[in-house]
Amino acid sequence: MRPKTFRGAVAVLLSLFLQCAPPASAEGLDPAAIAAFSQQMSTRYGFNAESLTATLAQAQRRDTILTTIAKPAEHKPWYVYRPIFMTAERIDAGVRFWTEHAAVLARAEQEYGVPASIIVAIIGVETFYGRNTGNFRVIEALGTLAFHYPPRATFFRSELENFFLLARDENLDALTPTGSYAGAMGLPQFMPSSFRNFAVDFDHDGHRDIWRNPDDAIGSVANYLKKHGWVARQAIVMPVMPGTANAALASDKLELKRTAAQFLAAGVRTFDPVDPELPAVLIAYESKEGAEYWLGFKNFYAITRYNRSPKYALAVAQLADAMVNKRRPAAAAKQP
Repeated sequence: MRPKTFRGAVAVLLSLFLQCAPPASAEGLDPAAIAAFSQQMSTRYGFNAESLTATLAQAQRRDTILTTIAKPAEHKPWYVYRPIFMTAERIDAGVRFWTEHAAVLARAEQEYGVPASIIVAIIGVETFYGRNTGNFRVIEALGTLAFHYPPRATFFRSELENFFLLARDENLDALTPTGSYAGAMGLPQFMPSSFRNFAVDFDHDGHRDIWRNPDDAIGSVANYLKKHGWVARQAIVMPVMPGTANAALASDKLELKRTAAQFLAAGVRTFDPVDPELPAVLIAYESKEGAEYWLGFKNFYAITRYNRSPKYALAVAQLADAMVNKRRPAAAAKQP
């Protein structure tokens, strides 16, 4: 409709401008914190402080990150947390990922002793096999948490430091990589320090690419678990018979201070036989009917080095088992 007055025309133009104009720019990172960090990187590692400051000045503080980190999924009770990952869609997608990368997974299992099912399950829990690797620029996620999240500023400042080091080592533009709200990257969601210490060039092409190369992601997950104590062909976790464990025996510190034999002596019983010499920890999980108990062993502990939550570790183990069971009928059908 054509406006009948000049004032009406101005109103229409103003309305169109407001609809088309970009939103106001987000707040930048703390300039004083940037300056101190850049100087420290210059002193410690020989970075150009001015160049680093200019790069960080292009990053924004993301308040959505601060909101999200205050309410991680691991704070949910087990009976709410588990269904997030134990879905038919995620199991089926995992089986397809396993089939597609079977040769690489078999090589990783042979080299590191970590079952293919566990490698696939971790990638499945972390990013739905690469579907959801995160849309935050890593520099902004880490900068926001390093300079604007006091409870864990020391940790994230260290990760920001490692991020610039890996960007230099791998010849990456620090403004380009994306990841989670916490700065975790690629299919396996490695933090920068984990990338520098445990990522591997599993296809030997001269690059460690966990963003676009499933081979490198698979090898890196296996290497990470191996370096954190994974023992080939050893038990991971076992359910405990109802009524044979209690809260007094359980721990949420994930410390393997007892053996399975000590738990057995205290009356704890598992459905399957357990090596009594295995170091173990009893974990309580909240179900709708009350507490359920599981015995975790060294390999369970290794998974918790990837994510400290025992809920995470049990979700990985159960997703792995579900994929193994899903593959069995197909494997049996191929037998002559």
